Amino acid sequence: MPHFVYMLRCAGNRIYTGYAVDVEARFEQHKSGRGAKFTKAFPPECILRKFELVSHEEALRLEARIKKLPRPQKELLAAGDETLTAELLAGLGETLEESRARKRRENRAQKKNSATSK
Repeated sequence: MPHFVYMLRCAGNRIYTGYAVDVEARFEQHKSGRGAKFTKAFPPECILRKFELVSHEEALRLEARIKKLPRPQKELLAAGDETLTAELLAGLGETLEESRARKRRENRAQKKNSATSK
């Protein structure tokens, strides 16, 4: 079963990010005022973008990453920026230990490259 992360344009030009299995049904809940406190205060106008993921865990990780983005990056993502999308989707399936090991390898490679370029 697919899992989705979605972005909504809400009243006041605000952006809401959430998780659902059925985005359209969830959007209707938000529109009726039964979705979330935020969308009750700032009713949704449209679905900006949705991302399909293979697992609940990956979807929740992506949702958290999007929520941490500054507003300009959320706007870019909603507009379909593929580079930003790729960065956010990278490593979603990794465990915490795998992610830490990958980051250590990347840091070592970066230090090695900067040392050889001097």
